[in-house]
Amino acid sequence: MQKLFAGARIRRLREELLMRQAELARAVGVSPSYLNQIEHDRRPLSAAVLIRLTDVLGVDVEAFASDQEARVLADLHEATTDALGGEGVPADELRELASSLPSVSRALLTLHRRYRSAVEQASALAGDGAPTPYEEVRDFFYDCDNYIADLDVAAERLAAEEGVRPGRARSPLIERLARRHGIEVRELELGAAPGVLRRLDPAQRVLFVSRELRPTQQAFQVATQLAFLELAELLSELTPLPLFSGSEARALARIGLANYFAGAVVMPYASFRSAAEELRFDVEGLCSVFDVGFESACHRLSTLQRPGARGVPFAFVRVDRAGNMSKRQSASSFHFSRIGGTCPLWSVYEAFTAPGRVQRQVAEMPDGRRYFWIAKTVQSGGQGYARPGKTFAVGLGCDLRHAHRLVYSAGLDLSDGEAATPIGLGCKVCDRPSCTQRALPAVGRPIVVDETSARLAPYAVVGPR
Repeated sequence: MQKLFAGARIRRLREELLMRQAELARAVGVSPSYLNQIEHDRRPLSAAVLIRLTDVLGVDVEAFASDQEARVLADLHEATTDALGGEGVPADELRELASSLPSVSRALLTLHRRYRSAVEQASALAGDGAPTPYEEVRDFFYDCDNYIADLDVAAERLAAEEGVRPGRARSPLIERLARRHGIEVRELELGAAPGVLRRLDPAQRVLFVSRELRPTQQAFQVATQLAFLELAELLSELTPLPLFSGSEARALARIGLANYFAGAVVMPYASFRSAAEELRFDVEGLCSVFDVGFESACHRLSTLQRPGARGVPFAFVRVDRAGNMSKRQSASSFHFSRIGGTCPLWSVYEAFTAPGRVQRQVAEMPDGRRYFWIAKTVQSGGQGYARPGKTFAVGLGCDLRHAHRLVYSAGLDLSDGEAATPIGLGCKVCDRPSCTQRALPAVGRPIVVDETSARLAPYAVVGPR
């Protein structure tokens, strides 16, 4: 057996079960000092101890392949498949690269990302559509595992100083803005500035917020302004210009970080995580407690990755009916494809068929990893005649081993592998040739042409279906 060091993963699994180190050592049948050495990677895992750990922690051996490593593997698979015209690299070689040379792996992924950007820019020059800085910002948060420790701690400190309570954040934040910065908050008159949620008038020392927002949504906008006023230096430190292609992408990243801070003020880490655990991650229940929307609660759940006080490592996504992915964050091993679109069998798209209802799905990726997903449609805007609103589907997913902690898993047989829906990264890089929903052949895969028979090739069939 190859030496396996998995201290951080064992410690994380133990903390998720709220077990002390001595308790786990006793259950596994080793001394506390021996387990301590394993958790600090001073000793490798033996096969016997690994088997006992899987029993005690209630996970399979795959759990000790880190989420980060699994995500890097998926990224490498997609990058090599794209770069080599479908040939790809054997999975065992990619695994060796990801585990033995993580820095080289990240460098290769960065190069591939720049290659894709160059291809898109060339396409834009040819008139096929221009890329936007939004993708850079999404990748920035993706690389941070959607957890910004400095901002989260600062937000929790501010919430404690001002006595922010669940669902009662507006008044304390307005008072802080006036006391510390001499800025008054007023509501915009209806119809005065359609689509504007927040506008600062420095000359009048007034922050205008939309009258159409709920009290907690107004509090979010005030907290965002406080981030720009009180954490300007930190926002600059977190977004050095070399990370981005230009000032526009960097400005968008600063706004994203300010919004992250605002969400952490309205939903402070400790109280939100405690409520989530108590409610078994019932999103609608959290919406009621904190007076926030479904999307906001899902996004906050995906950020609960503080060392020593983690929640469930979630992936979070928002899509529209056309399949455009406007938000994607992941603290799990789930990989979001950057090429080839997404999978139509994913429950996130099923949500549009039953607006307002939570959809559940056990999904299996081509590499065999299984995830538990919930999805629901959300709407915003459209208040008034001839003012169309926005409709999205929001998805929240986690590794299947965490599904039992979610209220949404009630009544499901999570151990039934045959009940899992096989989904992929997108048709261009998906390894499922016989999928009935396939829209395009995989990159580099030969298309079998046979005039003597009809084959199941949805992307090639012409005629009635």
